[in-house]
Order: sequence, then structure tokens, then C-alpha cells
Amino acid sequence: MIISHSKFKIPHNPYILFLPFLLFYILIVLYFQPDDLWGDQDRYIMYAQNLLQGYFSKGDPNLSSGPGYPVILMPFVGWKLPLVTIRLMNPFFYYLSVVFLFKTIQRITSFKIAAIGATFWACYFNSYENFPLILTETFSIFLVSLSLLWISKAFDPGLSVKSKKFIYLSGFLIGYLALTKVIFGYVILVMLIGALFLWFLKRTNHNLKRIITILMIAFLTTTPYLIYTYSLTGRIFYWTTVSGNNLYWMTTPYEGEYGNWSDDLEFKNDTLVLLSTKDEKDRGGIFNVKNRVNTFQDIENSIKLNHEKDFRKIYKYRTAIDRDDAFKRIAIENIKAHPKKYVENWFSNIGRILFNYPYSFRIQSPGTLLRLPMSGIIVVLILFSLIPTLMNWRKIDFVVRFFLLFCFIYLGGSSLVNAEARVFTIVVPMLVFWIIYIMNKSIRINFKF
Repeated sequence: MIISHSKFKIPHNPYILFLPFLLFYILIVLYFQPDDLWGDQDRYIMYAQNLLQGYFSKGDPNLSSGPGYPVILMPFVGWKLPLVTIRLMNPFFYYLSVVFLFKTIQRITSFKIAAIGATFWACYFNSYENFPLILTETFSIFLVSLSLLWISKAFDPGLSVKSKKFIYLSGFLIGYLALTKVIFGYVILVMLIGALFLWFLKRTNHNLKRIITILMIAFLTTTPYLIYTYSLTGRIFYWTTVSGNNLYWMTTPYEGEYGNWSDDLEFKNDTLVLLSTKDEKDRGGIFNVKNRVNTFQDIENSIKLNHEKDFRKIYKYRTAIDRDDAFKRIAIENIKAHPKKYVENWFSNIGRILFNYPYSFRIQSPGTLLRLPMSGIIVVLILFSLIPTLMNWRKIDFVVRFFLLFCFIYLGGSSLVNAEARVFTIVVPMLVFWIIYIMNKSIRINFKF
């Protein structure tokens, strides 16, 4: 008797191909979702409630983040849906980011290579920690991956109606990304100024015209929010009231402090207290990492000893804007007085961005080891890809150079203030696309010999 064996066929539709990952991501949310809101999560819910009442912030402006993510939360908050329904958006956002990355890579190489690249991203478990949480990271990843696809389509040869459509769509998308993560607002401004300067030098470059159009639309997308913040603060291009706090902790001149953020300092009856020391609970997530400042018993005394004088100066001011200015003034004084320590903190910050290490006053935990494999792989590939990139810069497709500059300006700017590993994770899809482009151009691998 002859038995025929039919080969298993891999589905070529990416929505079907990566569907098992979506189911896996949903299980992660259902299993690891926390019992309460902590960290930044309740703030996004608060902003969504404010927007439903017709304002984003009033009185003393609290502009800790942009309105991009709270807008997405409005229907869930307005209909008083369970928090798990908000958290379950994250699996879909991440699953779609995998599909969009696959579609983008397939535009420059084969189905097999695109599937390998997208699968690497689908398995990039450093991203999984944010799945059960109501945070902007997974939504930002979705926006970055979709912008990859739309911008690559905007640079199709010729200027057809279809490519024009993607120029406008990608411009809006990049702008919305800035409304979600305000650091991208500064990236847009830097790139727009640079692109305009290059265009004045070489006005016949059609690719530059497209980039300028995309960045102009992105900037215009953010202008309603900037007009709103101007109405509250009287300041032009004012994105957030927490940038000074971020910079202050980054410039700490004290030994044993590495520049990571601790915003849990508050005055209670004229006494400076560290609120996080009152809560010893593990803080959810796949890596089961405790609150980042909650490790040593004497941490409150250590931080009070080093920072109480500064915080007494800062808390003399009543408004968030004035306090933000005070944080910035002290931070600049710290940099001028201790430039070497700031460089050391910057180097530690690079470690936090890539490997989530080191943190001040934190006992080493196994969670750090879980992050190392994926981070190590991508860092090695980045370093390898930089060499052929620099050697062949002018030969690299314009859109790839745009993504790379966008990525490194964002990471470079983020490294100057306190940052964490989730800052890096957001732009990994862009880095994967660039790495595959370079390897596809420069390397030939043969597994048979």
C-alpha cells in the first residue's frame, strides 16, 4: 500500500501565518494582568476621563504625556468597560505590528526572509512585559510598524495617486506617534529642520520633497495639541511638564546613583517621603520586577540625604510648570558642576535603554537575565550592520536612511534624559527592517556545504 505524504504548506497570508502569536499574546494578558492600576496606568485613564468631559488638563496644567493614547481609551472609559478589555487591545496591536513588519520587509526581499524577520519580532519577548499593562508602549509599537509600511509605500517610484495617499497618511501617523510619545515631537522638528536645510542645497531631490511633506503633515498633526498647551502655559512648543524631572535625576552627582528616575518623592506635612517604600508588592508583568526604587530599606534616607535640599527649593513653587523650570535649572547646574558624573550617568542610561541595567539602589534580579538574550542579539546585529551602512551610505535606499536617522535621533535624544528598556523596544521594528536590508545587500549565507 502506497501512502502519500502531502507537504505542510505555510500560509502566505501574513494575517493567518502569525495568528498563533495573537492567541499566545492574549493568554499572556489574561494570565499576567495585575489586580490594580499602578505607575502611569491610572494617569492615562484619568486623561481619557478628562477628554470625555471636554478638556485634557485644567487649572494647574498636568501635562505628563500627550493625548494620543488617552483618545484611544475614551470609548472604553466612557462605556465603563472592564480594564481587561483595554489590556486586550495590546495583543492585537502587537500582532498587527508583526504583520506590518512582514509586509514591509517583503517589499525588499523574499517571503522566507520576511517571515524570519517578522518571526524574530513576534518572539521578541522583551516587549511582552507591557502586554498586561495600560501603557503607551505597545500602541506606539503598532504606530511605528504601520509607519514603516506606509512610508515605504510613499517612496514607490513615481508620484502616483497611491503614493501621494501614503505620503499624507504616513505624515498623520508620525504626528500621532508624537502625540502618544512626546519625544517624537522633537524628532520631527530636528528632522524637518535638517531636511529643509538639505533641500535648499539641492532642490531637485524629489525624495527630500516627500520627506519634507511627510514631516510637515506630522508637525501639523501635533499643532492642535501645541496650541492647547500654549493656551494653558503661554509657551510655544511646550510638550510636557515632566521633562525637567527626567533631566534632574539623570544629572544626579552622587555616588551610587546612576541617573534613573525616581518621582516618588513628595512632601507630607513638610516632611519629604518616598511613597514607593510604603508598598512592597511585586508589580505584575512577566518579569515580576519590583517597583524600581523599592529594594534597599535605607533608600528613603539615602535619597532624602542627597535630594531633600533640591526638593525643598523645587516645592516652593506651586505650579507644575514652575517646578519643571526649577528641575531644569538644578539639572543644568549639576551638569556644569559635575560634567564627568553626567557622562557616567549617560553611559549607565545607555545600559538601561538596551539591557534595563543598572538602576540606583536596586538589588540585581533574575528579570535582568531574561532581557539579555534578545537585547544582546539585536545589539550585535546593530553593530555589525553599522559598518556596511557607513561604507555604502549614498547607495542605501533613501527610505532606509530616513528610518535609520529617525531611529538614532530618537534614541540619541532619549539617552540624554532618564530612559528605560521600553524606550528601545518601541523602535526595534525599524532596526529589524534596516538590519535585514543591510544583510540582504551584503551577506550571502549557505547552510549546506
